[in-house]
Amino acid sequence: MMTTIRAETAPQGLLPIQALRDLVAAGGITGQPEILDDQFQPASLDLRLGHRAYRVRASFLTGDGARVEDRLTKFEMHRMDLTDGAVLEKGCVYLVPLMEALDLPPGITAVANAKSSTGRLDLLTRVITDHGTEFDRIADGYRGPLFAEICPRSFSVLVRAGMRLNQIRFRAGKAELDDAALAALHAETPLVDGAAHIDGGLGFSVDLRPRPDGVVGYRAKPHTGVIDLDRIGAYDRAAFWDELRNDGDGLILDPGAFYILVSQEAVTIPPDYAAEMAPYMALMGEFRVHYAGFFDPGFGHADAGGQGSRGVLEVRCHEAPFLLEHGQRVGRLVYERLQARPTRLYGAEIRSNYQGQGLKLAKHFR
Repeated sequence: MMTTIRAETAPQGLLPIQALRDLVAAGGITGQPEILDDQFQPASLDLRLGHRAYRVRASFLTGDGARVEDRLTKFEMHRMDLTDGAVLEKGCVYLVPLMEALDLPPGITAVANAKSSTGRLDLLTRVITDHGTEFDRIADGYRGPLFAEICPRSFSVLVRAGMRLNQIRFRAGKAELDDAALAALHAETPLVDGAAHIDGGLGFSVDLRPRPDGVVGYRAKPHTGVIDLDRIGAYDRAAFWDELRNDGDGLILDPGAFYILVSQEAVTIPPDYAAEMAPYMALMGEFRVHYAGFFDPGFGHADAGGQGSRGVLEVRCHEAPFLLEHGQRVGRLVYERLQARPTRLYGAEIRSNYQGQGLKLAKHFR
């Protein structure tokens, strides 16, 4: 049981890395095997896949009063051992118990999201819990196991036990900045390289200006080979992605296709803050712009070796073909304050893959 974390007396905000270490030491987060030092990120903790995957008939939420185990008795189709690796096939839904479990004190909530490379591979990956009524949202006081629901959308993938597809962050009280606080922060420390559009968060737009090679983005090919998630820089991008070019009339998104695009704005996340990209905004069009969505403290910031970093957009169009034009606003970033400045920032210090990024595919492609 927890003995040293008193959420009611803690400052409000996201827990930085040093507070996450304290939470682990107090038993609020446990791991089998023990949590490793390199799982700790500036304001989040990487979650590891366990040794077994369940192929299930459909995605589900457990619901109040029910356990994941109860749902599996109805929805399980077959089991797979991940110890030496197994292929998760495109279009199928899998449930994987994670190596981590929680015993949260009152006042501490948690939210999970896919890691950056996971989202860029179009892996729909969400955390569920016993008694859960929302994906990726964990109520204060939750005590129990964690599970990853994984649905490969564009590529079949080879996964192994211990791989990290999701990350989780923890919050005490209210952390989100309202528009007035966000405007004040931008006046103090510019958050974008230009005028800031602030309305329910910091707005961002799509960049469809061609690079020197003429490319403005990438579209996933419909029929490809398997991607081994342990192999970094191993795959020819031309075997998995079509290059996209803007002919001056914008870019028409095809329903069901998956795209990698980039924001026009270079974003900065000050060291005392983090941000989450709203994944879907129906008023701006029937498409999703992000799966991963979490921007660590120091992303694009000078203190962490950055000079502003573009936001990579993981776009999937729904319902009907949709025209995107250069500079069109497609989403917003919601900023949150941390309890304290983290002792480790996103960037060169921790060999971050996407600091200073522009249009960039997942790290598996060369």
